[in-house]
Amino acid sequence: MSLRGMVTATAAVSAVAVVAGCSTPDAPSADTRPSHRSAPATADTAPATGSSEPTADPEEVGANELGLVPVLMYHRLVDEPDSVYDRTPEAFRAELRRLAEEGYVPVTTAEFASGELDLPAGAHPVVLTFDDGDPSTVRVTPDGEPVEGTAVRILTEVAEEYPDFRATASVYVNADPFGGGAAGERALRWLHQNGFEVGNHTHAHTNLSTAGRESAEDAIVEGHESIRAVLPDHEPTTLALPFGARPDPAELALRGDGYDYDAVLLVGANPAPSPFAENFDPAGVPRIRSQGPDGSGAEFGSTAWLDKLADNPDLRYTSDGDPSRISYPAGTDTPAAEFAEAAQPY
Repeated sequence: MSLRGMVTATAAVSAVAVVAGCSTPDAPSADTRPSHRSAPATADTAPATGSSEPTADPEEVGANELGLVPVLMYHRLVDEPDSVYDRTPEAFRAELRRLAEEGYVPVTTAEFASGELDLPAGAHPVVLTFDDGDPSTVRVTPDGEPVEGTAVRILTEVAEEYPDFRATASVYVNADPFGGGAAGERALRWLHQNGFEVGNHTHAHTNLSTAGRESAEDAIVEGHESIRAVLPDHEPTTLALPFGARPDPAELALRGDGYDYDAVLLVGANPAPSPFAENFDPAGVPRIRSQGPDGSGAEFGSTAWLDKLADNPDLRYTSDGDPSRISYPAGTDTPAAEFAEAAQPY
C-alpha cells in the first residue's frame, strides 16, 4: 500500500487548501473531503510500480516529492485538427518522446491520487488522461492488438523505445466508447487487462453544474455502472468532470449513493500539486490540455508548461526512489501533517 492509501482512524487528516488556477466552482470545505491521507508506508508495504534500485541520495538526484505533477488531457488524434482539443498522431508521439527523454514516467490518476508513486530516483510522474472514449484513443483488433495509429498503440511503441517509460494512462469514457458495440467492449477489456485505468466521465457527458443534485448523482452512477457492466471486476475510483463543471454541492463528484472516488479531474489549466502537499485537493485536480506552442490558450497548454518545468526543474516532482519517505529541499513547503513521519528534508 501507499503513503496515502494506508488509511487509519488516527492518521487520516483532511486537506484545507484549494487548487489554484481553475475557473470551476470552489472546492468543498475540508470536512466534506474524503480522508485518503494516512500514516506512512513501510518498506515492506510500499507499492512496487517502479524502481527496485538501491536507495539514492535525495540531494544528489534533486528529489522534490512536494513538486508539481503535469496531468495531461487528450481527447482525440486526427490528421487535420479542427479544435484546440485535437492533436495529430505525430504531435502526440513527439510529446510522449519528449516526456520520456526528460525523465517523466506515466502513472494513472488512481496511482497519483493515492500516492502510489514508486518511481526510479530522479524520475518525474506524469498522468496521461483521455476523455470521451474516442476511437482514436484505442481500438483493438480481433487478435488483441491495439490498432496502429491509435493513441494507445503509439504509447506502447514509445514505451518500447524507452524502457523506463510505462505504457499506462487513465481513459475516461461515456456511453458506447471506442465506437461502441462489441468492438468498444473489447477495447475496454483490453485496457483493463493491460494496466490502464478506466475511469468515469458520466454516461451522457452530463454538465454536472447545471444538473440538479439528483440528476447529477444519477449521471455519475449511470457512468459508473456502465463501466462495471463490461468490467464487473473493476471498481472505478476516479471521475473526469465533463466540461470541467462541478456539481452543487461539489463533494457530490467524489461520493454518492453507489460510488466513492479518490480524485476528480478538472479541465485546466496548470500542473497539479503533489499528493503529499498541503494544498492537494482530490475534489479538484487540475489538468493541462495537450497543445503545441500555437493557437488559442497555448500559454496554458502542455508545450508551454513542459517548457516552464524544464526551465525551472526545482518546481517539478522528482522522485527519491524510495516510496517509504518524502524527500524535499529544506526551507521549502513541508508535507501535509499526516505525512510528517515520512518527511525527509535535506
